[in-house]
Amino acid sequence: MTQNIKSITVLILLIFNINTAFSQVTTVVDEKGIIRWEPSGEEVKGFGVNYSAPFAHAYRSAEKLGLDIKAEIDKDLYHFSRLNFDLYRLHVWDTEISDAEGNLLENEHLDAFDYLLSELKKRKINFVITPIAYWGNGWPEPDEDTPGFSNKYGKEGSLTNPKAIAAQQNYLTQFMSHVNPYTGIAYKNDPNLIAVEISNEPHHRGTPKEVKEFINKLTKAIRDSGSQKPVFYNVTHSVHLADTYFESDIQGGTFQWYPTGLGFKKEIPGNLLPNVNDYNIPFSNVIENNNAAKLVYEFDAADVNRSYIYPAMARSFREAGIQIGTHFAYDPSFLAYANTEYNTHYMNLNYTPHKALGLMVAGEIFHHTKLAEDQGTYPDNLKFGDFLIQYEDDLAVYNSAEKFIYTNSNAEKPKAISELREIAGHGSSEVIEYGGKGAYFLDKLEEGVWRLEVMPDPFLIQDPFGNNSLDKTISVIKYNLNEMEINLPGLGENFDFKQINTSESEVQKAKGGAISVLPGTYILSAEGKDFEFENFEGEFRLEVDNFVAVEESVDRTYVLHKATNAAEANQSFCIEAVIVSNEEIKKAEIWFQNGNIYEAVQMKAKNQYDYSAEVPQNLLVPGTLTYHIILETENGKLTFPGNVSGSPENWDFYSEDAYSTRIYNKGSAISLFDASVDAHMVVHSWKPGNKVVPINSVEDEFQVRLDQLFSLDIENKNAAPIYDYSFRYNFQKKIGARLPGDQKELIIKARNLKLGTEKLQVALLMKNGSAFGKIIELDQDLKEIRIRLDELEPVKTVTLPRPYPGFLSYYFEHQNPEDFDLQEVEALQFSIGPGIERENLQKSHEIGIVKVNLQ
Repeated sequence: MTQNIKSITVLILLIFNINTAFSQVTTVVDEKGIIRWEPSGEEVKGFGVNYSAPFAHAYRSAEKLGLDIKAEIDKDLYHFSRLNFDLYRLHVWDTEISDAEGNLLENEHLDAFDYLLSELKKRKINFVITPIAYWGNGWPEPDEDTPGFSNKYGKEGSLTNPKAIAAQQNYLTQFMSHVNPYTGIAYKNDPNLIAVEISNEPHHRGTPKEVKEFINKLTKAIRDSGSQKPVFYNVTHSVHLADTYFESDIQGGTFQWYPTGLGFKKEIPGNLLPNVNDYNIPFSNVIENNNAAKLVYEFDAADVNRSYIYPAMARSFREAGIQIGTHFAYDPSFLAYANTEYNTHYMNLNYTPHKALGLMVAGEIFHHTKLAEDQGTYPDNLKFGDFLIQYEDDLAVYNSAEKFIYTNSNAEKPKAISELREIAGHGSSEVIEYGGKGAYFLDKLEEGVWRLEVMPDPFLIQDPFGNNSLDKTISVIKYNLNEMEINLPGLGENFDFKQINTSESEVQKAKGGAISVLPGTYILSAEGKDFEFENFEGEFRLEVDNFVAVEESVDRTYVLHKATNAAEANQSFCIEAVIVSNEEIKKAEIWFQNGNIYEAVQMKAKNQYDYSAEVPQNLLVPGTLTYHIILETENGKLTFPGNVSGSPENWDFYSEDAYSTRIYNKGSAISLFDASVDAHMVVHSWKPGNKVVPINSVEDEFQVRLDQLFSLDIENKNAAPIYDYSFRYNFQKKIGARLPGDQKELIIKARNLKLGTEKLQVALLMKNGSAFGKIIELDQDLKEIRIRLDELEPVKTVTLPRPYPGFLSYYFEHQNPEDFDLQEVEALQFSIGPGIERENLQKSHEIGIVKVNLQ
């Protein structure tokens, strides 16, 4: 017994000493509102992701799939290190780890969270923790009946009910005092904990006095644990209380940014860089006057499957004086095939390599751009420091002396190729020619020796932003032997290479810098170089022979192809498709149908996946070009669309599906919008009166009905009223291969749905964000109204979709030249508000639009 008491005493003292020692390394907010490490005084910088595997839907899904959640966490954290993340944030599902009185429940969720934090520490990844979420634990499923105070009181009750507030105080003190059993360190003393954000997105409706008292009570509860960590509060909701927030006992405010809104349920097309030109905080002076710091807890370009936008957001955050940021949210790899956790977001290195590398570039921006330094206005802010952003090529690049990171194929020359130590890419570049679809990483271990890691090839087979299910696969993975050509000084053309994540590989020899690689990890060494990775003792942040990726999931043949909507007669026209299969593709052909006659053209393979064929000129005549893609395998022929056995030459071929492209006479009218087929892609703020209504047997009308143009936002009471309702339609896919050129006028078929007349501004939006339009007058008669293109004048560009938080700029302010270029247009912008007399602005407005043509 005595010996046991001594052992327990020693253990308690050890934990006390550990906590005391670690508490000496911490963060503070200085007199200028900068978060700094103490005692060094160094500015805190960090970038990473939100990731919720220990809780809610992710945790339940792992159980349903029979997976070990800790093993799955290990896999994803390896990729966090692979992408150079050094920051993690999560709003903890308090409803799963507390009871109604706020007592901390040490259950399986807290255990998984403790494990996650301990593994982050091993990888030198810091964290920001938000102990209270106020959410139920269901999304996207129904909420479960959980024991926590959030479940009992709800968000609104938690902000005002005295018993709920007392429960939160109790919970926060216990939470911060909790000792992580995997580290032996209490949260309050963990040096990797940069800051505590009290709660996730409160929406206060109370008086300033009530709100200040609420914040101070919860801040004190954190301090009662003994924690000296900086305390932050969400200040992007109820921003009319900005003064109250920063006059309370917090040290900083937290921000989020969803510049493309949330929940469009399909991919948003077009150039969205104007949406992220800057992150303008209208109450910045309040923050500065109170010497408070700023961090971003969540951001994403929701419903966008492009990479270019993340570095632009990071640039704008840094301009706004924000030190650290975390993307929302990284999909657990075991769920990413279905994207069920948050279907308006999609991010995972296995499945979205270009986007993940976009975050990698964004992280470099957070670490290598000066805080609050102005980088200019779009499009002049696309090249800054060592960074490059391009919308057209969906490209972001970090090109420094030692690092070369890129999200897609490019022709950029490395700044100092002989000094490179790290390369991360997707596609091909000046140093890497690659035919695969996954990301790859090269790290220099020593002179003449590089570590190469190659991820498998992902293929998006359905729009990831729709209604998803664990039973619905949206992306598949292929393990293939792909060609890679490497051009690195010091490595030579005939270097040795060996796969090291498996014991079954042999040393092979490159030929002219070219090698064939399966997904895995390799050592590349210059000819004659003696290197044993087992004895490597140099600095490297990862396990040298480790490789982590999801398993192959291609279970059949997929042809990823969408027919071009329109083309012009006698115009050269190429049909492209991505083909991936669990069988060898012996031949790929396009069969063009002309009546009952088929004309076959063989498709050329650029690599193992990318196929293309030119349409014969004799088929490019006005009418409808109809075709099938026919694949030949060992098991016969397959016809697409439809993945139907056999081909149209067979007597019993039954599929009526076909690809088709409409071929128009050159110079004929171009349809820019037709409500019958395009209304579902209109980007607009939801209003109950917006709908599509048939008006005759062949035409529909997109109707907009507004009770008023402006209504007060209770969370942004101080905002100046903007009497405008705008909506946008991007017509790039609709016009297909047709290029506007000789057209002279817009023809709008529309009407006013009420008595009298109504004004509508119709504008053409260029890729650079400039809008050129004219106000037209509608009456009750449905008719065609013509606008000559030379009548268009510069008008304001509305930031659409509307960003979140709502205090961000309504209009895109730019200094673009006032030059209209028809070939650069990509969207229509309709605005109700411009030109309307002041006395009529707050009346109801009702219009209907049938179609818009370019004649």
